[in-house]
Amino acid sequence: MGSRLQIQGDESVLLRITHSNLKSFSTDVRFSLQLTVKAVKEKMWKKCGTSVNSMGLELYDDMGAKISELSDNSRPLGFYSPQDGYRLHVIDFDPSSVTSGGWLEDTSLVEKYKISEEAYDKLDGEFGSLCETSTKFLL
Repeated sequence: MGSRLQIQGDESVLLRITHSNLKSFSTDVRFSLQLTVKAVKEKMWKKCGTSVNSMGLELYDDMGAKISELSDNSRPLGFYSPQDGYRLHVIDFDPSSVTSGGWLEDTSLVEKYKISEEAYDKLDGEFGSLCETSTKFLL
């Protein structure tokens, strides 16, 4: 059959997914080896929020060595010979992406609502009792 790669219909691979902007994001995803790189990107868009057009993919082996960049959107994933346990790293090239700047992970970047003791004391009594009841359920 020459250099043509043959893939069985039911072959799949379990890859660990990481993301360039999301340091705490890591998940395992099973992919059919017949999926095109573009289809893999579409699946990853739904998992991590990076748009297909702003996404690059890199494949790393189980020892952390870079195997290849998945640069051809029309090729099947199997072309790159991934194995169970390999890592697929998503790179987000969009500087204004929702994933950039730590906004999805760093809660210190989120402005918190603050209320003074005086303002809290002026609230309707039902609000305070509601908070106390909610706290009891949390304990």
